[in-house]
Amino acid sequence: MRTPLVPGAPYPGVDELERQARALVALAPGVLRLRAVGESRAGRPLWLLSAGHGDRQFLTVAGAHANEPVGGASALRLARLFARRPHYLQLLGCTWHFLLCLDPDGARLAQGWQPEEPEPSLEECHHTFYRPEFACRPESMPARGEGRQPLPESSALVRLLDELRPAAQFTLHGIEFGGGFVMLTKDVPGVADAFRHTAARLRIPLVHHPLDGLDWRPEPPGVLVLPSDRGTGERDQSGFVAESTWLHPRRYGTLTALVEAPAWSVAATGDPRPAADPAGETARVSELLLDRTRQLTAVLGGRALDGVPEDLRPLRDAGLELVDVSPSIADTWAAEELPAHEGHFATLASPPAGSRCARRPCCAAPSPAPTPTPARPSGTWCTSGAGSCGSPTTRAGCPWPCRPGCI
Repeated sequence: MRTPLVPGAPYPGVDELERQARALVALAPGVLRLRAVGESRAGRPLWLLSAGHGDRQFLTVAGAHANEPVGGASALRLARLFARRPHYLQLLGCTWHFLLCLDPDGARLAQGWQPEEPEPSLEECHHTFYRPEFACRPESMPARGEGRQPLPESSALVRLLDELRPAAQFTLHGIEFGGGFVMLTKDVPGVADAFRHTAARLRIPLVHHPLDGLDWRPEPPGVLVLPSDRGTGERDQSGFVAESTWLHPRRYGTLTALVEAPAWSVAATGDPRPAADPAGETARVSELLLDRTRQLTAVLGGRALDGVPEDLRPLRDAGLELVDVSPSIADTWAAEELPAHEGHFATLASPPAGSRCARRPCCAAPSPAPTPTPARPSGTWCTSGAGSCGSPTTRAGCPWPCRPGCI
C-alpha cells in the first residue's frame, strides 16, 4: 500500500513521520527525544524516537516492509499517548523506543499516491503496490556462506539491539486484507491471550492458523510460536532463507513479537471448520497463480526492461522477482502440509468474504458465516446506492452492518 504525500494522511510517509516525531518532542521534551541511529543505503537517517527514562528497554520497529505503512502510524500513536500520559512509562519502569522507519528508501518508492477519496481502495492499492526484493528487506540478513554484505539498515538495527538489549522487540507489519496474527520467538505466558484480547476489543478478526511461518508452531487462533530448537534462519515460502533480526536478540533473552494487522479485515479467516476439499482448493489457487505468472511473463518478455530509469529499477527488480518465485511458491503449497480449514481459503475467494473496516471500532463485526460482500477499506464509509466507499453521507445501500450512531 502506498502512502499519500499529503500531511494528516492515515499512513504518514517518511518526511511526515519525522515531522510529527519532532512535534511530539517539542510537546514533551522531558519525556521524548529523537536521534538518528544509522543511515539507509541512500543516506537517509534512521530515526529513533525514545520515550521515558526507565531501566527496562522496549523497542518497536516500524516500516521494515515498504508496503506496510501502518507500523509508523501505530508507533506515533503510542508515542503521542506517552507524551500526554508519561506516568504510564513510570508504572512500567521502562524506556520505550520507536524506530520510525527501518526502510526509508523503500518507503520513498511506495509514496506518491494521491487518492481521489479520503481512503484507499483495494484496487488502487494493488495498482501502486511496491515491495522490495527479499534480499533488500532489512530484517532479512545474509545467510551464512551467502557471500553478500548486510544492508546498512540491517546493521543499524543489530547495533541498536546490542545497545538496548530490550526485554521485547515489537516489529509492526501489515497485510492488505485478511485477519490479524502475531508471531512470537518464544513462549511467554500471557502474551498470546493479551494479543487476542486486544484484537477482540478492536474488533479485528484473527487468522485461525497463519501460514507465514512454515516452521513455527500454530497456537490458534492468531498465534504462531517459534519452537525453541529452531535456529536463526528465516524461511520464505519461495524458498529464500536468511538470518533474521527477529532472532538476533535471543542471546539477551528478548521476546520478538511480529504483529500483523489487516488494512481490510475478513472475519472468515478465523473460521476453524474443516474445508471440504483443501487439496482441490490449493490446486485451484496454485493454477491461478501460475496462469497469472504466465501472462505476466508473456507481457514482460516483449518489453525492453533494460531501459527502465535508474530510480525505478528497484520496482522493476521486485516485480521480476515475484514472477520468478511464483512457481516455487506453488511447489511449496503442494509439498507442505497446509492448514485444511475454511479460514485458510477465505481470502482466496473473489471478492473476499465478510470484509469490514479494520480501523473504525464503530463498525459491527460480521456474523461467523458471512455472505460474501465487496472488500471494504479500513476506516471508510459507504455512500448511498452503490455501496462504494467515500464520505459519511448515509447508510442506504451499504452492505456492511453499522451500529446506530456511527454516522
